[in-house]
Amino acid sequence: MTPVTFDHRQTPPAEPARVVVLGSRGFIGAALVRDLAAGGVPTLALSSADLDLAMPDAAAKLTALLQPEDALVFLSAVTPDKGRDIASTMRNLRMGEAVAAALQARPVAHLVYLSSDAVYSFEAGLVSEATPAAPIDLYGVMHRTRELMLQQAFKGPLAILRSTLVYGAADTHNSYGANRFRRLAEKDRKITLGGKGEETRDHLLIDDAVAMIREVLRHRSHGILNMVTGQSVTFDELARLVGGLFSPAAEVIHTPRQSPVTHRHFDPALRRRAFPEFRFTPLIDGLRKVHREAQSGA
Repeated sequence: MTPVTFDHRQTPPAEPARVVVLGSRGFIGAALVRDLAAGGVPTLALSSADLDLAMPDAAAKLTALLQPEDALVFLSAVTPDKGRDIASTMRNLRMGEAVAAALQARPVAHLVYLSSDAVYSFEAGLVSEATPAAPIDLYGVMHRTRELMLQQAFKGPLAILRSTLVYGAADTHNSYGANRFRRLAEKDRKITLGGKGEETRDHLLIDDAVAMIREVLRHRSHGILNMVTGQSVTFDELARLVGGLFSPAAEVIHTPRQSPVTHRHFDPALRRRAFPEFRFTPLIDGLRKVHREAQSGA
C-alpha cells in the first residue's frame, strides 16, 4: 500500500476568511452552516435551489461567486436513497465537473471534499487511508471519480474526507442504520434487520462530523482522511442500542438474509496523528442525544 500523508498548511489554526458551502440544505451541510454561523465565521451557503451544479452554466456561476481567500466545502450529491442508477451517477459527475472547472478558473485558498467510505471494497480487511480505492458500485465509483477530478483541477490544499455512516435526528435519508432504526422503533416498536444483523459498520454522530470538518478548515488540512471513529459494531448491536432507548424497548426482528455478510473496520491511526486531541462521542451517548432531540422535535 502507498503511504498516505495528511498535513496541516495553517499553523497555528485559524478560522477561514469565508467558507462557501455547496449543499448547504443537506443533512451535513445544514448542520455545518449552523455551526459556522454560531462561530461567527462568514459563510456563503449555496443549495441546489441557489445553484444547480448539474446545469451547463453552473461552472460560470460558481466562478463568479468565489473569492481567492475562500475555503470551499463541497458536499453536494445525489445520495444513494435518491438513486444509485446511471442517471444519478452522471448528475453527480456533472456537479464534480462544474466545481472542478470553477476552481481552475478561480482558485480558492482551501478545498474540502466530503467523499465516502464507499470508495473501498468490502474485501479490504482493516481499512486505512493507504488502502487502495476499489469501489464496487456506482456510488463509490462516482465519489472516487470526483476525488480524481478535484485532484487534477485544484493544486492548492485539498482535504478529501472519506466519511462513514453519519447519524442524527435531522437526517432525512433513512439509510439502513441508526436513523432508520430509530424511525422503525418509534413507529411500531419493531426494528427489522436483514439476516441476523451480523454486518459491522462504523457510525458517526453528525455533531462530530461537523466538528471534524471545522478542524480541517481551521488547519487548512491537505490529503486524504477517513472520517471515522475507528469503532465498528454489528447492526444487531446497533438496533438493540436504539431499541433500548424506547419504553417498552423495541423488538429486534431477524429476517432471511438476501445479501452476503460484509464488514467494515477502520484503522484510525492517521486521524489520531492529525488531530490527537479530537474525541468522538461514544456511540451510546450519541444515540441518546439523537433520541432526546427527536423526541423533543429539536
